[in-house]
Amino acid sequence: MKINELAKLSGVSTRTLRYYDEIGLLSPAMKNDAGYRIYSQKEIDLLQQILFYRALDMKLEQIKDIIHAPNFNVMDALECHRQQLLEKNAMIQQLLQTVDQTIEALQEGKNMSNEEKFKGFKEKMLQQNEEKFGEEIRQRYGNETVEASNKKWLNMTEQQFEEMGQLEQSLFERLREAMADGNPASELGQEVAELHKRWLMFSWKDYSKEAHAGLAAMYVADERFTAYYDERVTAGASQYLHDCIVAYATK
Repeated sequence: MKINELAKLSGVSTRTLRYYDEIGLLSPAMKNDAGYRIYSQKEIDLLQQILFYRALDMKLEQIKDIIHAPNFNVMDALECHRQQLLEKNAMIQQLLQTVDQTIEALQEGKNMSNEEKFKGFKEKMLQQNEEKFGEEIRQRYGNETVEASNKKWLNMTEQQFEEMGQLEQSLFERLREAMADGNPASELGQEVAELHKRWLMFSWKDYSKEAHAGLAAMYVADERFTAYYDERVTAGASQYLHDCIVAYATK
């Protein structure tokens, strides 16, 4: 199949297909004497996988690493796509339900609890966190612990949700001050760790210093976790928070 035929079939422009070839994401099976890219069934099937991953908002470099890995299995990938799409659909359905309930309440003058108003948005936030960090968190703490934490978070009242946000802002402010102090084990550094613990307990079922220190280790080991505090406070904030928590957990 020539590149223009594949573009027509898939809805992906020829320009995009050429770019995929340039970055090593999807190369044609061959180029004919006229220089046209020719794709076999293997590349056509691979393009379908790429589009599945793109539909889940995955970056091209991530997709490239996955589909060109030696252990890549199409059936496993399809099962994973299916599960992720089901979860995404469930989130959309929850948002639609929230919209419908709000419309009905406005039209018929019914009372709608504040918890009902924000349930769909909390589901969406939870799903986004699951997509971004779920695999690592579940590997470290186990499915049962993560599910219990998610349930507690979803059942938070509006007031608790607001308090959690306010506490996090206080954590950011104290972390800035503590970084200027320069001693994670100081009274100020330990106040930061205590604030972080209190923030965690809005969603954690139980607390342990070992789990707290383990989470802190993830903050510096994974750039996605590191970016959360570095972007909201300043560069190096995740490392400093880690140091505060380690000092707190080893007391």
